[in-house]
Amino acid sequence: MSIRIMGTGSALPVKKVANEELARLVDTSDEWIRERTGIGSRYISTGETVASLAARACSLALEDAGKRAGEVELILVATCSPEDTAPCTACQVQKEIGAGNAVAFDLNAACAGFLFALHTAWAYVESGIYRNVLVAGSEVLSKLVDWEDRGTCILFGDGAGAVYAEKCEEGGIRSFVQHSDGSRGAVLSGVCRPLANPYIARSQEGNYLKMDGREIFSFAVRQIPKTIEEALGKSGTDVGEVDFFLLHQANRRIIEGISRRLEADGERFPMNLMEVGNTSSASIPLLLDELNRRGRLQRGMKLVFAGFGAGLTCGACVLEW
Repeated sequence: MSIRIMGTGSALPVKKVANEELARLVDTSDEWIRERTGIGSRYISTGETVASLAARACSLALEDAGKRAGEVELILVATCSPEDTAPCTACQVQKEIGAGNAVAFDLNAACAGFLFALHTAWAYVESGIYRNVLVAGSEVLSKLVDWEDRGTCILFGDGAGAVYAEKCEEGGIRSFVQHSDGSRGAVLSGVCRPLANPYIARSQEGNYLKMDGREIFSFAVRQIPKTIEEALGKSGTDVGEVDFFLLHQANRRIIEGISRRLEADGERFPMNLMEVGNTSSASIPLLLDELNRRGRLQRGMKLVFAGFGAGLTCGACVLEW
């Protein structure tokens, strides 16, 4: 038994911000950003929330699958940028789309969050607890970045992607791998709300995302090929059999470096970071929905999802579309 993705959806804020516009805010240029990251633009919230974006993406995934919200049994939302501590984003999504019969909760594995949530969904279905699930990755990272720091504000965008998946006897997820290394957590970190009470002095330091770009690059290019090969080995699949590798859309040079290490044709590594930037947990389902709606996915294709991010966390899965 496994789970098979039956529908996809995505949502982006209205406002699109090109590199040239950022160059008016910080010391950068379109050429500088494109050369180092491959990013040309990103979408930035002017009122859209993590919950509202996730709800739109989930509704579209249900529509694509031909399902009603009342049929959904489980809703998982991966996010590291929720507006509210409580209620969780998934419960807000449940309310918004009218999925009153579903159990709902959030997960946070940063940019690998969607993969970790998808693996969690697989575990619930495999155990027989639920038969179907909505899995979303949704972020509004624009509220977490320092807009005076060109090392981070140029990278991130806001958005959401979602899938509807259900129990299947054949195909679907064939293997998955997950890893975490908390000892290297300082490489990419962000404080949601600092410790502040009558018994401790409040920190005056800005609560923004902080990232060591070189370390993240090194980690991704070295670890992700190993993680993908581990997942492929568990499923008995060869690199040459994979139709598409859908990687976390962090940086074009990272993705190109991973494809070279795997000795796989770069055309099998689709990218949309040029238009949407790094959307953290939303990046893989956003890209998946784009490929699905453009008719580039056919049933029976072999796909690999792989993500990496703060934690440090990383994961991969092999599935049959």
